[in-house]
Amino acid sequence: MTVMLVQRPYLLRAFYNWIVDSECTPHIIVDAAQPCVEVPLQYVEDGKIVLNIAPQSVMQFSMDDDAVAFNARFAGQPMQVYVPLYAIEGIYARENGAGTIFPEEPAYQALDKPLEPAPEEQKKPKPGKRPSLTVVK
Repeated sequence: MTVMLVQRPYLLRAFYNWIVDSECTPHIIVDAAQPCVEVPLQYVEDGKIVLNIAPQSVMQFSMDDDAVAFNARFAGQPMQVYVPLYAIEGIYARENGAGTIFPEEPAYQALDKPLEPAPEEQKKPKPGKRPSLTVVK
């Protein structure tokens, strides 16, 4: 059986380009309660936030297979925004609502569990314990 890649990065890029090429304003719906989401919390309602990601509204915009990141101003205050793709629930055009809600994907559902530290992080010495040298004769 062939294992398929997650759809969301491909669909997000396609809908983003389609909305921008249609001279509309792309907005993403974000589940702000997901791990690693960095958004202005004062604008989160019912655990969700809608973000305008139009090229003229954001700076240093980046969209890759893992996340959407950009700088923007919220009530005049600059902020860095970081949204992992698993936290993006949909994308639509503000002007007419055209867009999509992303289907649930098993690869992203596994991320709902708390992350455990990597084995190399577990073996790091505790802060405060400094290594020392001993003279051996």
